[in-house]
Amino acid sequence: MKILRGFAVALGALVVIALGLYLSGVLQIEVTNDDRRPKGTIDQIASFRDRKDLNVLFILTDTLRAQRLHTYGYSRETSPTFDYMASTGVRFARHLAQSSWTKCSMASLWTGLYPQRTGVLRSPHATPEGALMPAEILREAGFRTAGLWRNGWVAPSFGFNQGFEVYERPTAKPMPRNVRVENPHITLEGTDNDVVDGAEEFLRVHGRERFFLYVHLMDVHQYLYDTKSAVFGASYSDIYDNSVLHTDAVIGRLLTIFANQGLLEKTLVVLAADHGEAFGERGIEGHAREVFREETEIPLILGFPFRLEQGVVVENRSRNVDVWPTLLDLLGLPGLPDADGRSLVPEILAAATGRKISDDEPGFAHLERGWGRPESPSRPTVAVTKGPYRFVLQLAPGAARDARVEWLFDGASDPAERKNLIEDRPEVASELRALADAYLEKTPPAWVGKAADVELDEREAAELRALGYAVP
Repeated sequence: MKILRGFAVALGALVVIALGLYLSGVLQIEVTNDDRRPKGTIDQIASFRDRKDLNVLFILTDTLRAQRLHTYGYSRETSPTFDYMASTGVRFARHLAQSSWTKCSMASLWTGLYPQRTGVLRSPHATPEGALMPAEILREAGFRTAGLWRNGWVAPSFGFNQGFEVYERPTAKPMPRNVRVENPHITLEGTDNDVVDGAEEFLRVHGRERFFLYVHLMDVHQYLYDTKSAVFGASYSDIYDNSVLHTDAVIGRLLTIFANQGLLEKTLVVLAADHGEAFGERGIEGHAREVFREETEIPLILGFPFRLEQGVVVENRSRNVDVWPTLLDLLGLPGLPDADGRSLVPEILAAATGRKISDDEPGFAHLERGWGRPESPSRPTVAVTKGPYRFVLQLAPGAARDARVEWLFDGASDPAERKNLIEDRPEVASELRALADAYLEKTPPAWVGKAADVELDEREAAELRALGYAVP
């Protein structure tokens, strides 16, 4: 039997090659077709707004760090699906998450507002009902809207279901014997293949209608992989790479379903993430602890309903608050009101033609270091990116709020951002410090309202504990 190893092989191969990768320990996928999307040029994106059949598939891989994908320069071949989509679409080379914690980050992604303006900063906070969400805009435009998720921080109780006709956690199936979870404290049921099964069922019912389908994958967060993706070793860092490869194949399975149903030719595919992961670079492992590059530099790749002869790479800084302004602009739909983000279509067109445009738009990442303890004093940490620089500010709580710890990094000369230049470049530090201070003074737009506090029931609390979070 001809077996799929990732969507890249299925779509990019000139011949069908038999590869021995099981996606879930049980599933084997026979691929007999190449990528049937027509060849196209970047100029064709202007026609998207005139199309009445264009769908949106939004794939969010939780805890995916850009630097662990081969297409982002990683030496290991962890990501054939991501690589192929980048090689035939658009890859944003310097993309910033707005937090290193899922709920805070996702609130900014969906609203186009920075965390200080969403007000979603601590564990009880829910996205304000007054916020206008992309699913609402798309539904109003005639799209069927569905969201499939496995992370409890994006549950309906926190307001993330606004605009979705269907928004649910897929039924968890027993894990196959060859699936492994290397975080022993994690007991979240099921795998991301459950999400793909749910997506396939959605397509069975609504695949002939215009749709927006959002899938939120969690296997990388869980460090889950199978025996066939266990190719990089057994260290903490190696297992993460195994999980990325496994998830890449799961995404490949989903995209292959789209290809076999003839849907890729009329679907805008978005490969995104909420935050990254640290591996001890500064004595920190995991996420939701700081806003350095390890936890906030994430991938963003767009796949069009046609194949570009050569993938476009946007080198200008981009941010998650820009994602939906860009997508809505491409679709010719109303934008998110009062958004901090902006459409990146000009950057895409400039990159495709080799033109340089200004890269002076700052980006912000924000984490309330006491996010899991609502009663604790505020201890914000903020990163400001502008051009090659990243300024990171930590503020002490309460009466000691004036106590500051600061870093300044030059990513051009120090890609790992390990050398603190705060004393060496005072003018740059002063400019970015002022931006950080001004950011912390911002408030939510009046029409959005204040983030509501949600009291978790025992089931919701248990689900979050299953992800490894300490919740009351």
